[in-house]
Amino acid sequence: MAMRSVLVRALEWRARRFRDPAARLQFLRRNAMQAGRRHDGRRSTQECAHHVRWVSVMAVTLLAALTNTHTTDVLPKISPHQPKANSPVWLVQTTPQFDLYSNGLRIEERYATSTAPRRYLAFSSGHSGPIASAAEWRTEPAGIVYHTTESHLPPFEENQNRSIRRSGAGLLAYVSRRHSYHFVIDRFGRVFRVVGESDYANHAGNSVWADQFWIYINLNQSFFGVAFEARSVSSGGEAPVNAAQVYAGRVLTQMLRARYGILARNCVAHAQVSVNPANHGVGYHLDWAANLPFAALGLPDNYQLALPSVKLFGFQAGVTSTVPGLDAALAEVRRDAARQGLPVGRYREELQKRYRDAIRALRGKDAYQEYN
Repeated sequence: MAMRSVLVRALEWRARRFRDPAARLQFLRRNAMQAGRRHDGRRSTQECAHHVRWVSVMAVTLLAALTNTHTTDVLPKISPHQPKANSPVWLVQTTPQFDLYSNGLRIEERYATSTAPRRYLAFSSGHSGPIASAAEWRTEPAGIVYHTTESHLPPFEENQNRSIRRSGAGLLAYVSRRHSYHFVIDRFGRVFRVVGESDYANHAGNSVWADQFWIYINLNQSFFGVAFEARSVSSGGEAPVNAAQVYAGRVLTQMLRARYGILARNCVAHAQVSVNPANHGVGYHLDWAANLPFAALGLPDNYQLALPSVKLFGFQAGVTSTVPGLDAALAEVRRDAARQGLPVGRYREELQKRYRDAIRALRGKDAYQEYN
């Protein structure tokens, strides 16, 4: 009981630093998930569940007290946006060769590498002042970006087995050297770890995404990178990925979402997040500009979401206008400009300045340590 009292006071003190009630609740719920997560395998499932339930109730109660609102007033505002309840997924067996999870996921370790621990600046999406004044340093992954490797693909036929294996091994060796993704799913549906889950990977480059709580810029640090050995646009018109890859992608997504509390909204295609700061264009990289099997991966159709890069930072159509969510975001920009009585061009300039301010905050990390 004494430890619980200390935890309550510590969380209350930290939560008071959030100006936005929604961001405050996300912080409290995130700590509830972290408190219940099994790290060393010594805590029983019942103990974990009991602890998570206690901290979750405490989080909502604390938020109600901190914001002078009733608990019943708080929950309906955010519950529609929370991820759907995932079945628990736990690590069953770990060896130098592979990790095995309770949902059937097996992650091969032979190409695993490391970079540096994940650490990134997330910007509050509910703050209208200077963007860096409501930012928070974080280390927990916030989402998943899906990629296609766009690599050489021999015909997927029985008489091509040797070529398929050779090209797959070459691809994995290449991305391992470059730390290009966290995971690669090969054409046989095998999942390979490339960069450890606690580290960043070089997969998203210049990129923007946002949920209802936070804005994420340059997602190498904040999002997992999952790549399918595939080409997003095939010459023969067949689906980019096969059934084995889709299944592997589903159980991998399930594990990552269950383990890290990742929102369904934050599981997106590379084409949706990629930007070109030089010309303020979206869709600089166009893998998965269409046909990502969201439903088969256990996700909603996130192609329907308006692009945050356009709505929040004034990006426009780049080399292509086929990026999903572009038109919806442009319509929102026009409406927002009208509400503020500004020409669209002038309003977009203000949004682009906000993006530049965010980039300066990312580059001047030492100047923003106060927000940690």
